[in-house]
Amino acid sequence: MEAVPAPQPVTTGTAAGPEPVSSATTAVATTPTAKRSKAKRKNAVPPRPRRGGADEGVRPAPALHDADRGRLLAGEHHAPHDLLGAHPCDGGVLVRALRPHARAVTVIAPGLRAQLFDDGDGFFSGVLPVGDVTAYRLRVAYAQDEVEVEDPYRFLPAIGELDLHLIGEGRHEELWTALGARVMEHQGVAGTRFTVWAPNARGVRIAGDFAYWDSTGTPMRSLGATGVWELFLPGVGEGALYKFDICRPDGSHTLRADPMARAAEVPPATASVVTASHYAWQDGDWMERRGDRPVHEAPFSVYEIHLPSWRPRLTYRQLAEQLPAYVKDLGFTHVELMPVSEHPFGGSWGYQVTGFYAPTSRMGTPDDFRFLVDALHRSGIGVIMDWVPAHFPRDEWALAEFDGQPLYEHSDPSRAAHPDWGTLEFDYGRKEVRNFLVSNATYWCEEFHIDGLRVDAVASMLYLDYSREDGQWSPNERGGRENLDAVAFLQEMNATVYRRNPGVVTIAEESTAWSGVTRATHHTGPDGFGGLGFGLKWNMGWMHDSLTYMAKEPVHRRYHHNEMTFSMVYAYSENYVLPISHDEVVHGKQALVSKMPGDWWQQRANHRAYLGFMWAHPGKQLLFMGQEFAQGAEWSEGHGPDWWLLDPAYEASGDHRGVRDLVGDLNAVYGAVPALWQRDTDPGGFAWVDGGAAEDNVLAFLRFDADGSPLLAVSHFSPVVRHDYRLGVPETVAGWVEVLNTDAARYGGSDVRNEEPLKPEAVPAHGRPASITLTLPPLATVWFRPA
Repeated sequence: MEAVPAPQPVTTGTAAGPEPVSSATTAVATTPTAKRSKAKRKNAVPPRPRRGGADEGVRPAPALHDADRGRLLAGEHHAPHDLLGAHPCDGGVLVRALRPHARAVTVIAPGLRAQLFDDGDGFFSGVLPVGDVTAYRLRVAYAQDEVEVEDPYRFLPAIGELDLHLIGEGRHEELWTALGARVMEHQGVAGTRFTVWAPNARGVRIAGDFAYWDSTGTPMRSLGATGVWELFLPGVGEGALYKFDICRPDGSHTLRADPMARAAEVPPATASVVTASHYAWQDGDWMERRGDRPVHEAPFSVYEIHLPSWRPRLTYRQLAEQLPAYVKDLGFTHVELMPVSEHPFGGSWGYQVTGFYAPTSRMGTPDDFRFLVDALHRSGIGVIMDWVPAHFPRDEWALAEFDGQPLYEHSDPSRAAHPDWGTLEFDYGRKEVRNFLVSNATYWCEEFHIDGLRVDAVASMLYLDYSREDGQWSPNERGGRENLDAVAFLQEMNATVYRRNPGVVTIAEESTAWSGVTRATHHTGPDGFGGLGFGLKWNMGWMHDSLTYMAKEPVHRRYHHNEMTFSMVYAYSENYVLPISHDEVVHGKQALVSKMPGDWWQQRANHRAYLGFMWAHPGKQLLFMGQEFAQGAEWSEGHGPDWWLLDPAYEASGDHRGVRDLVGDLNAVYGAVPALWQRDTDPGGFAWVDGGAAEDNVLAFLRFDADGSPLLAVSHFSPVVRHDYRLGVPETVAGWVEVLNTDAARYGGSDVRNEEPLKPEAVPAHGRPASITLTLPPLATVWFRPA
């Protein structure tokens, strides 16, 4: 047989920049029009003997080698563009197309119309008697109709060398612009560029509704050692559904959602969705101002919500009509959204993520979610979202063994399996995986204007022996139990987020005594590690200890007084948030008010007193939805808060409205009094007046602002009134007035008040030369300011 020179790619147009088109069609790129049913395609004429080339001058092309032909049909060819499309050869240009179920394929170009030979199995080819073909289309005839389409295999790669270099280095900080499905105009043609990282795959194809989910005709090309596969599909646009058909190393196939998908089908459907944003932000003032003051020196009062159940069945845009007004009326500075990333199982509350780059479609589109964030910003409310880089579920269509081998998860099964949740842990030591997660953190901040990330389950990331018994884990290279890869990842993530997004805060849910969670990454601590670099950390110890105390009957609280004071021993070791989160009001733990002892009046009084203590304690604060109006039932994602408790038609609605009014007033005074937030991380901003009054169940302390102006907070956790209760105070203050009393009648209390300003007397008390006498209401917290 005469040797045939290997086909060489032909430049078939001038590469255009990847600018998104204003509107892209979802026209069929590789199949006939949508009128044709799948049944008709199954009845297409089977391959016939090689024939065609009726146009004068078209010659048969050299046959494909059996190996190449077989690999293309099996979806395991790494370089389909070398065989398909237009290539120069002796005597003209060889054009080859793979069009399953087609009856005929004709090349259309200016001054050229050439029918290709039918090579069987969906292959069509021919040698055209021309010098080159710079731009052409294919007219594809099927059993009952014809379509004219662009040939995906005539296009140059639609991803740049710099992108590939950064991906290979694990340093692409805008990874979402390089991987996934991106609507664009490429070489003057509108379409979508598909790219995916699958280094272990033998081949990758694209399956989608635009091709009746038949991936045979859309094999992708491998772009070198990066493990990235790419294909530009002309005519495919926004709204198209797709997955990647991956040929594993063993030759089997798996159909996977796009790890970088920016939109997904509504669960339980699992396909990825081609999308592009057209949203015009209106929060410029907020974005410009949010970095003016460090978060630890600013008011920071957070309302935590589960969006799907806050007002069930509302869309993002409908939530935007209600949520900002409600939160603003209560005076919270921020909302914290439980995970909004796409997840298949609603009962996970979003903590088992499969679509890390896609807001859940349960409530609308990505632009609809942008609309909600924008509405909150325009109401002066910051938006924090829970982010889950600790683990991912094992769903066979998602990340687990994505390309047939451990890829996103650790290759060591004992390191990969999360012992508590039946999920898989990320391999933080793999640069591409670390890049996937670091870029994801910046993605939410930059693409959705998120103001903070609360990082879930940090403790499970930091320790190799987390929830593992002896023999189930191996020490690190230093002989310790720290996960050094996870430490490095968290440091890189925090450094990158803060560098790229001024004013954003990262918050760690970390339940151990790890040193330096909120220390700068370049400051090495006594343990030899640099800080993790978070801005804030949830104070799980304060939450546990204080709730333990509050659950006791008042007569027994004297024996547990240290539960309320111990937090001040370590209050300045980190920058803390005091959380009463969703985790504390589910699974038999009871709602906050139901944890309290006593009858209904006492439960509400304890609830109010506790919130007053919490708001005055050093640290920021977070309260989960429903607790702001003393909902008695545990939270359920199935129905959300019991809003009916606030309905005036309900006879006890005043009890719940009173607690909600208190929360609004707590936030109002909190925001207006810098002593309550300006020096949360400065020991000079706090002083005990009396931390040892265990017999009285009393805690009294002072908070100071940057100018030394004080606020006196007194919490009394006994159900009795104490008259003429003496407390030492700074002698420089001429008088004290109540600014908040949780026992006020409007909150549902007994209205025991200190009506007149309290004048200090020259009577020493609590180590101070001056003191005041006051009346302590039952089960109440009272705040005083200088008169």
